[in-house]
Amino acid sequence: MINIVFFGTPDIGLKSLDYLFKSDKINVQAVVTQPDKPSGRGHKITMSPIKRYALENNIPVFQPKSIRKEPDIMDALRKLEPDFFVTFAFGQILSQEVLDIPKYETINLHASLLPKYRGANPIQRVIIDGEKETGICTMITELGLDCGDVCIKKTIPIPDNMTCEDLYNQISEDSPELIEATLIGIVENSLCPTPQCEDGVCMANKLSKEECKIDWSKSARDIHNLVRGVYRCPSAFFSLNNKLVKVLTTEVVEPRQEASFYADFVPGTVVGKLKDGIEVLTGDGIIKLITVKPEGKGEMRAVDWFHGVQGVKNL
Repeated sequence: MINIVFFGTPDIGLKSLDYLFKSDKINVQAVVTQPDKPSGRGHKITMSPIKRYALENNIPVFQPKSIRKEPDIMDALRKLEPDFFVTFAFGQILSQEVLDIPKYETINLHASLLPKYRGANPIQRVIIDGEKETGICTMITELGLDCGDVCIKKTIPIPDNMTCEDLYNQISEDSPELIEATLIGIVENSLCPTPQCEDGVCMANKLSKEECKIDWSKSARDIHNLVRGVYRCPSAFFSLNNKLVKVLTTEVVEPRQEASFYADFVPGTVVGKLKDGIEVLTGDGIIKLITVKPEGKGEMRAVDWFHGVQGVKNL
C-alpha cells in the first residue's frame, strides 16, 4: 500500500482524490487544503470541495494559511511518514522543507503539456491562444515554477467549440489514473521521470480583467478564442452605455456580403441580425454573438438583447 497526503482545494481535484481514496493500492492518510473562505454574495464562510469530501470520508484535514510557515502542521505530516505528497491545484507554494517530508517525492498534476504553459492559468491560456491540443502531466515538484521532471503525459485535443469549462471537466476526468500510475511506477522503479526541455517554454500567467475585455480590432478567430477561453470564468465582455455586457458564446462566420459592403464600417459595428445571433465586424472577419449576459440581467440570446438596445450600431 502506497501512503499519500493529498494537497488540493477546488473541485477539479475531487475525482482524483476520490479515485485514490477508493484504490486498493493507495492509502490517503490526510488532506491538506486552503482555509475556509467567504464566498458568494452573502460572503458566507465556505469550506473547499476537497475539505468537504475529506470530512465526509473521515480523512484528517490540515488547513494551513501558509504551510511553509506552520511548523506544527509540518511536524504532523512528518509523523505520518508518507511515501508521497500529491498536489493538484492546491494554491500554495511549497518550501524545500515541505518537499523533503515524503519518502519518495511530491508529485504534482499540471494541466498542460510541459514545458508549455507553466504557471497559474494553463487551461484558459491554451484556448485563448488557439491551441489545437493540450494535456496533463504528472511531474516531480521542485522549487522552480513547474520546472520539475515530467513523469507521464496525456494529450487532450481542443476542438473549435471547447470552452475552458469543458477542458476543466476533461482534465478532472483524465487525471486520476495518471496520478495512480505515476505513484506505482516510481515505487516499482518502472517509470523514469524525464527532465523538461527548455525549448518551447511558455508561461500561463494569471489573467487580468483587462485581458478579458473584447478588442473588436482583433480577428474574429482571436475574439472567439477569448470568449471560449474565459467562458464564465470570468467571461469576455464589452461596455455599452456604461453597462458591462458579458459574451458567453460566439461563432466565427463567413461574410454574407461582398467585401465592399463592409468598407465603410469600423470594427465593432453590428452588420447583421439573424434569428440565432447578431453579426459583428472585427479587424479580420465576422463574429456572431449567440448568447450574452448584460449587467444586472440573466443570460439571454444576443439577438433578444440587441432588440432591447435598438438604435445602437457600434459595440
